[in-house]
Amino acid sequence: MRGDIAFLEGPRDRARGLALDAQSPTIADLPQWLAPVVAAARIVTVDELTRFPPPASGGRESSVLVLFGQDHGKAELLLIERSHDMRSHSGQPAFPGGALDPTDSGVVAAALREAEEETGLDPTGVRPFAVLPDLFVPPSGFVVTPVLAWWEVPSAVGVVDAGEVADVLRIPIEHLINPANRVRVRHPSGYVGAGFIFNDLVIWGFTGGLLDRIIALAGWEQPWDQSNVVDVDESREPFDEGPQA
Repeated sequence: MRGDIAFLEGPRDRARGLALDAQSPTIADLPQWLAPVVAAARIVTVDELTRFPPPASGGRESSVLVLFGQDHGKAELLLIERSHDMRSHSGQPAFPGGALDPTDSGVVAAALREAEEETGLDPTGVRPFAVLPDLFVPPSGFVVTPVLAWWEVPSAVGVVDAGEVADVLRIPIEHLINPANRVRVRHPSGYVGAGFIFNDLVIWGFTGGLLDRIIALAGWEQPWDQSNVVDVDESREPFDEGPQA
């Protein structure tokens, strides 16, 4: 796995995606349903993911872990629900992730470290296979690299620090694809973006937008009613800042 991480953290065009070589043992061992995700990661550009490309310089480097797993034959993704006591974006679903520490070798190592700290995940069972273009989150100044990975050897996960995480979510991908669970989210500020309903949670902002783009680029999207709008109140920040420090 160290060689895979070194490759993904090496020099690259940060406005484009990067995936491991097709002959990589990691790629060869991925389940077939991930093939369209790998294919999309190889060619995707920042303009296909966001209206906010990163600035030429500056921004706080960070990453999130987009972890694909499988439970009883059903594909799933790992998300967290942020603590309801946090100063910003309390209670909102998000990908595990955060800012790079000086001890991190790069964005992949940071995403794995943050996921372990937030969910108790054992990173030795995770196989990173691609990174997406860097994304800019204007309210916070974060420059976020999404790290795509396969949960080859699942481990127990749960809340590690209740001050940061309220719950750890394993969400079936078929639930996210289901048109009945797709919505547009509207905020009083005027923000409108893609969203998903999971139990009593609304997945929106940075996380909802990235999920929307991954599902579309993988060719998994089904027609859904985009007139189905969910309003969030003023206590919710108008834009998910992405990973937390």
